[in-house]
Amino acid sequence: AGRWKRGPARSRYRRVMELHQSLKDAIDAGVHGHLATVNPDGSPQVTVVWIGRDGDDLLVAHMGSGQKMRNLARDPRCTVSFELDGVSGPGLMNYAVLHATAVVTEGGAPELLRELAPRFMGEGVKFPPMDEPPPGRVARLTVHRVTGMGPWVS
Repeated sequence: AGRWKRGPARSRYRRVMELHQSLKDAIDAGVHGHLATVNPDGSPQVTVVWIGRDGDDLLVAHMGSGQKMRNLARDPRCTVSFELDGVSGPGLMNYAVLHATAVVTEGGAPELLRELAPRFMGEGVKFPPMDEPPPGRVARLTVHRVTGMGPWVS
């Protein structure tokens, strides 16, 4: 099920997905995502990212102006994939591919990374490690479609 809203990248209406609870649980527990964006020449760019969540939107932070953030600011189309526990179908690990569009905002990266760090680095870790980190950027990914292998695919 989804609700309709105006998409951030285009002036047409786009379907917005409500994430399956098992996907929310995996993200909240700390799953590494493979974020695929589009380079200026049209080739794919893939990087491993920490994923946060605000409701059904995904959040990705970067302290600088890395290629993934430049790509998303120019072309908001992206996908995030990750594996989950369990096996489905012909011996494949459960996995999800979340097709999304992104809105990149300046600032907020240190706060999001501090919130996510314990999931990936353990309790008590100071990340970012510097006392006054740069503001960085946060990408909010609005999911429009979910594919993959598992109970979240109908």
